Amino acid sequence: MKQDMILILDLGSEENPRLAREIRALGVYSEIHPHDITAEELAALPNVKGIILNGGPNRVVDGVEIDVSKDIYNAPVPVLLADHKGDKPWPADPEERKQVLSNFVFGLCGAEANWNMENFIADQVELIRRQVGDKKVLLALSGGVDSSVVAALLIKAIGKQLTCVHVNHGLLRKGEPEQVVEVFRNQMDANLIYVDAVDRFLDKLAGVAEPERKRKIIGEEFIRVFEEEARKLDGIDFLAQGTIYPDIIESGTKTVKAVKSHHNVGGLPEDLNFELVEPLKMLFKDEVRACGAALGLPDSMVYRQPFPGPGLGVRCLGAITRDRLEAVRESDAILREEFRNAGLEGKVWQYFTVVPDFKSVGVRDNARTFDWPVILRAVNTVDAMTATVEDVPFILLQKITHRITNEVKGVNRVLYDLTPKPSGTIEWE
Repeated sequence: MKQDMILILDLGSEENPRLAREIRALGVYSEIHPHDITAEELAALPNVKGIILNGGPNRVVDGVEIDVSKDIYNAPVPVLLADHKGDKPWPADPEERKQVLSNFVFGLCGAEANWNMENFIADQVELIRRQVGDKKVLLALSGGVDSSVVAALLIKAIGKQLTCVHVNHGLLRKGEPEQVVEVFRNQMDANLIYVDAVDRFLDKLAGVAEPERKRKIIGEEFIRVFEEEARKLDGIDFLAQGTIYPDIIESGTKTVKAVKSHHNVGGLPEDLNFELVEPLKMLFKDEVRACGAALGLPDSMVYRQPFPGPGLGVRCLGAITRDRLEAVRESDAILREEFRNAGLEGKVWQYFTVVPDFKSVGVRDNARTFDWPVILRAVNTVDAMTATVEDVPFILLQKITHRITNEVKGVNRVLYDLTPKPSGTIEWE
């Protein structure tokens, strides 16, 4: 289905992603494009109903203020100058801001509100079938939100032409590998290859304390395992990835400095010459979740909290040991269960436990103990750039502490991290 679009031209504003999300929330599709788009490139874009020139502090590059071509100002659609050369149309009040956008999108541009998940899924199913044809697709299915939604969408589009590889490296949260198998193999009848690589990963990580080395080992070993599984399969022409729109935006444009590079399953040898399938690459995270819900994935998978790529490997501080890793996994499960029972699930952005590599003196059954502490972390954030600490009720903290110290082997103390970001990052490693 052809959808109307509002085009945002990047003139150095870091709030472009927010603006695009707000327009999409009105039911109208929006994309961010470089400021130097030509009139020919603009004409090739389908159903552009309006253009927003959104500038900011980064619009001066190498001492020169960037601008769009004169042809853009003469485009046959309305053009809104937003914080461009001193123009600042955005009110501070969210409702007033929404009204300004609505007036432009619907009143001036005459756009139709036809951007929704039902239409997106239908369009992507058609595009995937057209791209893949009767060939086969391979997907690294971690069980995270992005890869799970990609899997569900591809299953809907091409069924058994998709092969999913789930690598259990021993660093997932409690019950996650089992849920991947249950949902995708048993419920969705997917071709799922389950790889038990727990010993392989933990042996590689033995004695490694430096966080970046741990991350590198986990990433490189994952690529090796995935490569080995890929070479066992015949006739694979496509590699599916869970790339989403923020990945593309954060990888940088000509006017905004790159935050980080995203490769997903990058690093595979060049002789594995796969063509990429990236059906979610134009969706924001909240839209990915909405897509997953529309495809019938369980809420526990769709609304899963952010989880670092190295998994529990960076929450078992220092050199990973199997007993401390299990303490992280079990304490994290207790924390999540108690937050859910208290009605905090979905209200607190992220919460987890950390087990450091030192011990403290305690008492149990009238005897001295020398065990680990568990550190609780619960934060709220809008953009993950800054974060505030959740004010968890003291009675709930007491309950969590009682359960962890009584149910998790090797733990005698529970601490609550009160550090906002900055000065502390959300994760400890």
